[in-house]
Amino acid sequence: MKILGVVGGLGPLATACFMRRCVEMTDAESDQEHLEIALLSRPSTPDRTAYILDCSQPNPLPALADAVKTLEGLGAGCIAIPCVTAHYFFDALQQVAGVPILNALEEAALCLQREGVSKVGILATEGTIRTGLLQKAFAHRGITSVMPDWANQRRVMDIIYRHVKAGRPVDAIAFAQVSDGLWQKGCQQILLGCTELSVVRDELHLDSRYLDVLDVLARASVLACGARLKSAYKALVGGKEGEALRLV
Repeated sequence: MKILGVVGGLGPLATACFMRRCVEMTDAESDQEHLEIALLSRPSTPDRTAYILDCSQPNPLPALADAVKTLEGLGAGCIAIPCVTAHYFFDALQQVAGVPILNALEEAALCLQREGVSKVGILATEGTIRTGLLQKAFAHRGITSVMPDWANQRRVMDIIYRHVKAGRPVDAIAFAQVSDGLWQKGCQQILLGCTELSVVRDELHLDSRYLDVLDVLARASVLACGARLKSAYKALVGGKEGEALRLV
């Protein structure tokens, strides 16, 4: 199997979730059948959204490129970056890398297309939304993207930065309000398009109407490295259209 290189720390808890998902998705009966992973966790990397919204802020690209080259030097045969906003720099990073970098955005678009989803709600950072990278990837596959309105996008940013990144419990009511706004617009699925939202998925026990980009990236990593994928993860999309998140 290929060694998987992981550019981690963007943020740290999301990276921990990604590593766990890779283990859970691998059909292994012993330690030796799991992925070999080279993890480089660099939480000191400048904030991606801050730079995208204001290019006078510190540029994260040099740190990301250095991490990619370091992982390549450690023998990585392919590289995963469990941070959606960092995909803004994907083309530049692939140019400096001598091995493939897995593209979580394209993988998510392919996943939705295979399952016949034509309209998806996107929960992501303001930086990711502004770049239009997810919207373009989905449009290329014939999928319409729906974003939260201004008030709900503020709620999303608060959940990502003031709750998950700050190590505080998620505001379940605020998350439900955001979700309801997207269901009411006819979305068939909601994409958790920020790896911090994977923490929300676990904390709120979200069902398969929410496609988690971290699941998509973990599945692609298992397959790209040549490991066996558990049958339960062959399909990641499901659920009924338009149901609100039930808070227990």
